[in-house]
Amino acid sequence: MFHLTLVLHLFIGATLSGVAIVGVLVAGFSGLWMILGAALAGTVIAFPISRVVARKLYDAG
Repeated sequence: MFHLTLVLHLFIGATLSGVAIVGVLVAGFSGLWMILGAALAGTVIAFPISRVVARKLYDAG
């Protein structure tokens, strides 16, 4: 299940980071630290989400 979690984190983390970066840019913040913070926040938030999704997929199959 650990490998499934890592693979899911690649996709979920990239998606959430992209959404957070777009949100920061739309809000009018264009500083480097704001953009990097949004990318880091998306990556960190993706860890528990990918674990929950992997657990549900693992239990279903």
